[in-house]
Amino acid sequence: MSVESAPPSYRGHRYPAEVISHCVWLYFRFPLSFREVEELMLARGVIVSHETARRWCLKFGQAYADGLRRRRPRPGDKWHLDEVFIKVNGERQYLWRAVDQHGNVLDILVQSRRDTAAAKRFMAKLIKKQCRVPRVMVTDKLRSYGAAHRDLMSSVEHRSHKGLNNRAENSHQPTRQRERAMKGFRSAGAAQRFLSAFSGISPHFRPHRHLMTAPEHRLEMTIRFTIWDQITGVASQSTTA
Repeated sequence: MSVESAPPSYRGHRYPAEVISHCVWLYFRFPLSFREVEELMLARGVIVSHETARRWCLKFGQAYADGLRRRRPRPGDKWHLDEVFIKVNGERQYLWRAVDQHGNVLDILVQSRRDTAAAKRFMAKLIKKQCRVPRVMVTDKLRSYGAAHRDLMSSVEHRSHKGLNNRAENSHQPTRQRERAMKGFRSAGAAQRFLSAFSGISPHFRPHRHLMTAPEHRLEMTIRFTIWDQITGVASQSTTA
């Protein structure tokens, strides 16, 4: 695992880390609007406006996602790449996504095209972020992957078959759910920012429930909430209180 990093600074914020992190968790974990987050916090006796919740998600969402990624084991050596269209301000855009064989999201990129240049741009970003190439790359039959593979990862085994790429296709399902709840995205930049943080936070709270007994699932979730408290700084505030 990676070396732990310090949690983000809350200097200048009137609310404690516990309130801020809880709002961010609600928004990225469940298909909620900012006004619904405001209502849920009010039910707990905390008065937070929806605009404040929005600013917290923008400021801390990516920092929390990066903290969770640093806590994860090294990604696997088999990468599944896939692309799916999303609606951005009423226009079709493409969400490119890469996951490893365990379903861990490696990277995402929102682009307007689905051609070779777009595939190369995504692969180059992915390699730069992971600082390595995989042993195997699995894609669907889109020919743009083959051209990009020859230019950037020619030494990597490339398996191109629609039926082999269910791992990546299944990882799009939570995004589809959020897209429907948000009624699309307003801009490509907003989609990139949200989905980058969402792909780091949401999977952390989605263990493979169908593979666990109820006690195992409760234990796993307890561990994951403890990690969340550590990367958001809630644990350190509780210790010093």
